[in-house]
Amino acid sequence: MKSKPMMYLTLFFGVFCLSSSAIFVKLSDAPSSITAFYRLLFTAIMLLPALIFSKDNRDAMKAITRKQAVQILAAGFLLAVHYVLWFESLRFTSVASSTVLVTLQPLFSIVWGYFFFGERYSKTALMGCAIAIGGAMVIGWGDFRVSGMALLGDILAFAAAGVISGYFLIGQKVRSELPVVPYSIAGFLSSAFFLALYSAWSGYSFTGYSQNTWLAFLGIAFLATICGQFLFNVLLKWLPATFITMSILGESVGTCILAWFILHEVLSLRQLVGIVVILGGLLIFFMNQNKKE
Repeated sequence: MKSKPMMYLTLFFGVFCLSSSAIFVKLSDAPSSITAFYRLLFTAIMLLPALIFSKDNRDAMKAITRKQAVQILAAGFLLAVHYVLWFESLRFTSVASSTVLVTLQPLFSIVWGYFFFGERYSKTALMGCAIAIGGAMVIGWGDFRVSGMALLGDILAFAAAGVISGYFLIGQKVRSELPVVPYSIAGFLSSAFFLALYSAWSGYSFTGYSQNTWLAFLGIAFLATICGQFLFNVLLKWLPATFITMSILGESVGTCILAWFILHEVLSLRQLVGIVVILGGLLIFFMNQNKKE
């Protein structure tokens, strides 16, 4: 995949599919960490045929070095920690506040990319990043609050943003050496393992859920993870992690649209303004990220 237009089209398709995450979580009656566990476990199972029936993928899996295994394990751990921090933040602060703070991950990615990969961006591209982040804050501003335990939730959500940016940066390094299927299966399974430990420690049950909840598990695995997260892993071979995290700012746009279409939630004027601002900021960023100033 060497065509930039095709890369960007794939990227934004993945973001739109990822936007379904919140819808499936809302349709599930399981604890969030259980939903995340089955999301990653089912995704790994869905990817298994691509490993079993491909000699290249099997050989690559067998040839994973100790260093690569440690990096994959670290990526899986960070993904699990991201889910735990984000879901725990929802216990103390509003959904909108938590989502806004989690979308600050491009700030971390730009800093990590600068120091570890020597990535540089034009002032106009950085302005586009700031505008897109501002749009996300517009969407969540009506629910944003900092008081009492809500402050703890906000801190957890902000930490989750830093953690997930670290996950993508590790992926950027490992994907330059490994095919996407072995990397994804190993990473998703390791993350599911850590989430299983956390869920067991929290006393959550792994069984006894309704049919609709199991369907939500399958839906979030296929649509949000195979068509979303997995595509990001594919693109990490050609695009910097900062590009991925920047595009994820558009997740709130897709979520608002899907919530209106599927859950019949009303789109407020503030949300519509935020959507326009986010899209404008992303357009500025991607049109100017290669230009020198």
